This record gives sequence, C-alpha cells and structure tokens, in this order.
Amino acid sequence: MGNFCARVRAGWRQLCSVALTSFAITITAPAQDLTAADPPETPQPEITQASSPLKKVQAEQSNFRIQGFAHAGFASNGLSTATAQGRARGFFLGNIDALVTSHFARNLNLLAEIKLAPQYENNITLDIDRLQLSYTLNDHLQITVGRFHSSIGYHNTAYNHGSWYETAVTRPLIFLPEEAGGVLPLHNVGIAISGALPSGSFKLHYAAEIGNGRPARHPQSSGGTKFLDENGGKAFNLAAYVRPDWARGVQIGFSIHHDHLIADLPPRIEETIPAAYVVYVTPKFEFLNEAILIHHTFDYTRLKLNMPGFSTQLGRQWGHARPYVRYDYLNTAPIDSTDGSIGRIHGPSFGVRYEWSQFLALKFQYGRAYRRALAPLDTGAAVVAFQF
Repeated sequence: MGNFCARVRAGWRQLCSVALTSFAITITAPAQDLTAADPPETPQPEITQASSPLKKVQAEQSNFRIQGFAHAGFASNGLSTATAQGRARGFFLGNIDALVTSHFARNLNLLAEIKLAPQYENNITLDIDRLQLSYTLNDHLQITVGRFHSSIGYHNTAYNHGSWYETAVTRPLIFLPEEAGGVLPLHNVGIAISGALPSGSFKLHYAAEIGNGRPARHPQSSGGTKFLDENGGKAFNLAAYVRPDWARGVQIGFSIHHDHLIADLPPRIEETIPAAYVVYVTPKFEFLNEAILIHHTFDYTRLKLNMPGFSTQLGRQWGHARPYVRYDYLNTAPIDSTDGSIGRIHGPSFGVRYEWSQFLALKFQYGRAYRRALAPLDTGAAVVAFQF
C-alpha cells in the first residue's frame, strides 16, 4: 500500500511539471497567425446572372442621378420700360435647371434636362430642354433618339442651360436660346449618331443628325418642333471635330445644317448654316472662337441672304477669380422673315467670375452693344450661380 501511494505521488509531481512547462512555453512563444488555423471555406457554387433572376434584376437596375443648377441676380438693361423712363433695373430669377441621368444597362442611358424659366410676364414656364435615350455600341458608334442639342458649334454641346458651367453671365449672342430670340436651331427632335473615327493622335469625332428642325412660322416660340413637323422635309446636320493629343486643350470643329422653312407668307426658305470653331480650354485658361453664316435662299426668286455672326472670348484664372472679355457680332437682313428683326448688333463685354466654393460662384459683367440705326445699349449684371 505504501509503495502504491509513493508511485501516485511521483506520477502527480511529474504531471504537474509537464503542465507548468507547457504553460511557460505558451507564454513565451511568439504570436501565431490565427487565420492560418482557420479551416478552409467550403466551396460554394458560382451563381451567374443566367442562374440567378434576382442578381440579374439587381445588375440591370437603373442608376438614377439628378443634379440641379440655378442663378439669380441684379441686372440693368439700359432700355426704357412702358411704366418708367430711363434704365430698367431690378432683381431677377434665372433658370432653374434639373439634369437627370439614368443608366438602364451597360450600354443604355437616359438624359433629361428639365428647365423652369421665369418670363417677362412674371410667370414661369416648364420646358423639357432635352430628353434623349442613347445606346452606345462602342467608342465608334452611339445612337441617340429624342430631343437633343444640335451639334452646331462648340458652345451648344459643351454647356447646358444652367449658368454654372459658363464663365460669363450671358451666353454668346449667336447662341441665345430660340425662345429668347436666338437665330440658330439649337435643338432638334429626331435621331443622331456620333462617335470617334480611327485617326491616331488627332482624335477625330463625328456626328450626324436628322430631325424636325425649327418652326418657321413662329421661329422664336420654341426650340425645335416637338410634336410634328411643319412640312414633310427634315432638317439634317453633319459635324466633325478633332481634339489632338499633341495639343492638349485644343478642339477644332466644323458643322453644316440644312433645312426648309415654310413661313406664314411664301416663298419657302432653304436654310443652310455652316459653322466653325477653334477653342483652347484648360483649367486655367480659355480662348473660345466661333463663327456662323446663315444662308437663306428664297424659292422661285433670285433673293439670297447671307447673315454672318461670330463670338470670341478670352479668360484667365488667377486664384479664385477668372476675369474675361468677349466680343459678339451678328448681322441679319431686315427683309428676312425669320431672323430679320434682330438687325446688326455687336460690341464688347467685360466681366469676372469668382469661385466662392465648389457649389457657388459670383459673376459680374458689363457690356455695350452697338445696333444699326439705334442708340448703343449698355447692360450690366451681378449674378449668383450655384449647383446643388
């Protein structure tokens, strides 16, 4: 019995010694990567779009985005009003512009530009400025249907109707909207194709558009015929531009627009508008040069009218401020039944844009316009432009 108890005590001492030794080794041993000891995950079957209706629906969900632009300010237009002589001065509310984009699929997207425009009659009109559905096959072909900006010049496709992206307070005279008395068909309802052409470092792009064109009976009432055309003929526009890699910031383009206009009184007008531009735009510098020629031929007569216009603008960024100068020129024939009421108008504009923040900018501009057989017109404006 005594021998048995001695053997038990000896075994117990040996067990305790092993336990203490193991504990000390555990304390002094370096930390191990616990993830290495994790058991491997059980392989899961791959779920493809074809085998998962839920994932297919999620992948094709619309990626909806809306962005807003607006501006307001104080202006003096130098004109006499019906109720007060002298300059017409006052505060004004500018356009409220909502830009909506939605991507239905990898190659299919929708763009809508909805505009609330205050009018001189103190009412506000709602206008769908753009509503276009685009399918992009590749870099060389994009097909667009709906209402879109015509590819005439640089300004019309580079800026929307919000004042935020533009340096100046006002648009160039030749690019005034149709409803504000503009002379160009800046919008069209129809179909367009565009894309890049193989051209190496020149980066040549093209656009071809066909649509209803602008209404001739009331040319300044709207931007393009939205419902049905006034005649069976269609307006078409062909455009091309280069943006070479070896001249960063430079873009050179040309376009030609053709349409038939049927005014209230005969004869019918054949309209051809060639346009060209050379621009240089960088984050610090901009030099915009655009020119147009509105050519009207009246059917069954020998009357032909050429009405030129151009705009040049130069601006430079210093800190938060960007001063700029612009010169506008437009000369329409008084006998023209669609654009003759404008006459000849030209003159300089000077201004500065101050970037208050990434969402708000202050603009100040003074301009002087010389008009045929009329006194010069002085204009000034101070504007707050913002995006949200």
